[in-house]
Amino acid sequence: MILVTGATGTIGSEVVRQLAERGDTVRALTRDPARAQVPAGVDVVRGDYADAESLAAAMAGVDAAFLVGMLGPGKADSDAALVAAARRAGVRRVVKLSAIGTGDPSLGEFSTWHMSGEQAVRESGLEWTILRPSSFASNTLSWAEAVRAGEPVPNRLGDGRQGVIDPHDVAAVAVAALVSSQHSGNVYTLTGPELLSEPDQASMLAEALGRPVSLGEVSADAVRTHMRAHGLSDEYIDVVLRSSEFIRNGGNAIRTEDVRQVLGRAPRTYAQWVADHLAAFMDASAGVPD
Repeated sequence: MILVTGATGTIGSEVVRQLAERGDTVRALTRDPARAQVPAGVDVVRGDYADAESLAAAMAGVDAAFLVGMLGPGKADSDAALVAAARRAGVRRVVKLSAIGTGDPSLGEFSTWHMSGEQAVRESGLEWTILRPSSFASNTLSWAEAVRAGEPVPNRLGDGRQGVIDPHDVAAVAVAALVSSQHSGNVYTLTGPELLSEPDQASMLAEALGRPVSLGEVSADAVRTHMRAHGLSDEYIDVVLRSSEFIRNGGNAIRTEDVRQVLGRAPRTYAQWVADHLAAFMDASAGVPD
């Protein structure tokens, strides 16, 4: 039995799908099982990181667990709660989803958000693997509405380049670590095969669509206003803005071979991700380009 926490999120949902395709026995943890869309045969359970009883029930009979903590200031205890529940239930192996740059002081406070969670799994006494992915290719889905309307998409990161990775590959590495002890004790920094800026991504998306995708610079004040409107705290927003400046200045221009090391193949390109998700950027009345 493999438990996937954060089972409806970007990575968790893909881990569930890939495990189910392999024929593994999968349990998906979510706060709202009624809204979860999972493959047939997946056991969906309700769980809340602040509810020890729900975590204990979710971990019962589990051999390996994929741990997705809550991200942000003051939320570090969520990972510790997951690890503690796993230990009490006799779980043998855990794989923690962390983030690139964790522990790098030049990144600022964002680099600390996963540190206590990483420490918890390292000190758990369980078999553990830590995954530190770079920026997700799927982040550009936030551009979809503007692209469909022919409007400029926001460029928050200037010409800062990142090792943009397809979430499919992050999940594939997670699956490999969940089903085998071969990866225990490793920290993998997961990137795509190339370093890309947001203008690079817009250009590749435009090529696939066969029409221009323009970018508009976004001020820090505009970002703050937008994030406040979505209910985010100033403390959280400050960290995001500092992280964006770090990327703008080239701090996340990192590319590794860890995906190839684990999967035995090259990571998928951003162009491949775009081809798979092109419909999201197109008007419903338009056909997909040849």
